[in-house]
Amino acid sequence: MSSTEIAPDSTRRPFTGRRVRFGDVSLQAVAGTAAAAATFLVFLIAYKVVRGAQPAIGKYGLAFVTRVAWDPVKNVYGAGSFLFGTALTSLLALAIAAPLAIGIALFLTELAPRRLRAPVTALIETLAAIPSVVIGLWGILVLGPILRDHVEPALHSALGFIPLFGSPSSTGSSIFTAIVVLTIMILPIVASISRELFLGVPRDLKEGALALGTTRWEMVRGVMFPYARGGIAAALILGLGRAVGEAIAVTQVIGGGLGIQLNLFATGDTLASKIASSYQGAQSNIQIASLVYLGLILLVFSLIMNVSAQVIVRRVARRQGVGLNRGGLG
Repeated sequence: MSSTEIAPDSTRRPFTGRRVRFGDVSLQAVAGTAAAAATFLVFLIAYKVVRGAQPAIGKYGLAFVTRVAWDPVKNVYGAGSFLFGTALTSLLALAIAAPLAIGIALFLTELAPRRLRAPVTALIETLAAIPSVVIGLWGILVLGPILRDHVEPALHSALGFIPLFGSPSSTGSSIFTAIVVLTIMILPIVASISRELFLGVPRDLKEGALALGTTRWEMVRGVMFPYARGGIAAALILGLGRAVGEAIAVTQVIGGGLGIQLNLFATGDTLASKIASSYQGAQSNIQIASLVYLGLILLVFSLIMNVSAQVIVRRVARRQGVGLNRGGLG
């Protein structure tokens, strides 16, 4: 044996692969247990909510969903007012936040100087981490008075012929204030996800479009938007889910009014806000069951929106895959 050869270690046991198989089995067991536990938790939550709402379901039935009433004295309850408030605040907040968030994402990926991208991105992500109760408190102390004294009178004087812009509020607590607060809470979520989607667009596609003589806007519109549209749609749905389920911040600024109000400057309420503000003070079992019924409606909405996001992402990914395959065959 030459001096460069290394003698085999007679004390080392031959590798049989048992250690690898044990690791695979352990990984599968741990991951499977975690997935099963998460699934079980979802079913457990749904079961407890349905069971808690059963008295109200048995007494009011599906008419509870559309009835506009909430009278603890007469034990007459309905979710119509809160459904309307939830839909109005969430959809308008999403309509305002969507273009702003996409514009922020485009600025950070395509237009911002490199020295600004990191700090601006960090600030946006920090905005998403601010507790909702702090945003609600800021809405009471700062945002509400500004909207009451300046924004609402200006909108009323310019667009008062539209029912949505009726008489301004006198306290600063209104549906409009809740919409602005929800916009602030949706904005960082949609902006962060859209930014990651735009960063995932292959550089070859963007440089190829620019090389063909397109402007930067034409490249964004013709390359980046089609490539990321499925993810953007899913991000918007997730942002809508955040708006629908927000309770504390909305409770602090919406005013707690009952009824269907077309005036954005009037007080209102939402499903989540009503549960947060009334559950601890519920005076009867049927009132508690009615509040849990509101939670059941909210849970169904959340599940529908999450499933819709998954379906949209998969369909768009499948279409993009088909398009790439056709391009390759061509």
